[in-house]
Parts: sequence; C-alpha cells; structure tokens
Amino acid sequence: MGMVLREVRDSDLDVFWEQFTDPEIQYMTAVTRAYHYDRARFDTHWAKVRSDPAVTLRTVEVDGVVVGHAAVFGPPQEREVTYLIGRAHWGHGLATQALSALLRLEDTRPLHGAAVADNAGSLRVMEKCGFTATGRIREFADARGEEVDLVLLTLDRPVG
Repeated sequence: MGMVLREVRDSDLDVFWEQFTDPEIQYMTAVTRAYHYDRARFDTHWAKVRSDPAVTLRTVEVDGVVVGHAAVFGPPQEREVTYLIGRAHWGHGLATQALSALLRLEDTRPLHGAAVADNAGSLRVMEKCGFTATGRIREFADARGEEVDLVLLTLDRPVG
C-alpha cells in the first residue's frame, strides 16, 4: 500500500466526519469534543484549524483513498500530535506510517501526545515513533460517560 500525507481538501471533510462520528472510534478516542457530535460545529472547527498557520495538518491517503488525518498543533513547548485512521483501515500499520511521516514534517521538540490508557494500539503507535510515557491524568470522557486514565507521552529527539 502506498501511504502519503497531503494537504487537506474540502472533499476530505466528509470522510473525517464519518470517522469522528463512528461510535467505536469515539469509544477508543474517549475524550471527545462538541464538534464530534454536531456537523455545523465540526465544519466551524475544521475551517479554523485549516486556516491556522501554526497547525501542521495532513490527510492520510492510501492508493488514492482517504483513510484519515494527522496533525500537530499548539504553541511552542506545548505542541501536540493527533491522528485518526478510519476503522476499516486499522491493523495495517497506517497510523504508525502516518505519524512517522508527520514527524518528519514537524521539527519542533518536544512534541506531546496522549491516549486513553486502554487504547493499546494508539499507545503502541506513539511508542514506535519514539514517544515515551511521561505521566497520567484523569479526564472525563464524554464518549464513555465516565472518567478515564490518559497516558501522556513526549517525543524529545529528532526523528531520523
């Protein structure tokens, strides 16, 4: 499979919306925001993100098919990674490939990430890409209706 990161196109947003509203993805992500449940808020959020020059945002595409997105956002010293691969494409190493490619585009260090403690797949993706666990916090997860443990991770070194 040929995975590429490319600029986000308007047509990608429908795929992203489907992914964000997938109940299983919401459960695995756990900590959701209002825009995960309301298309108007989703569109407003994505317009803001896409217009922010401080955000590195890419669509993850495999053989011409949009499978997800990956991004880095936030101020220096607090920059954070996020990524999402559609459920139909889980188990093929695409999140690891996408995050690795994103880290080559973003040279700011440290970079931070977080995943719910029972999301072993996402934790493993970040570990494979050089992130190390640096702490834990409890946060309320709307998608689960309860507090969850989030593992905080940090990448201090350049990717090479």
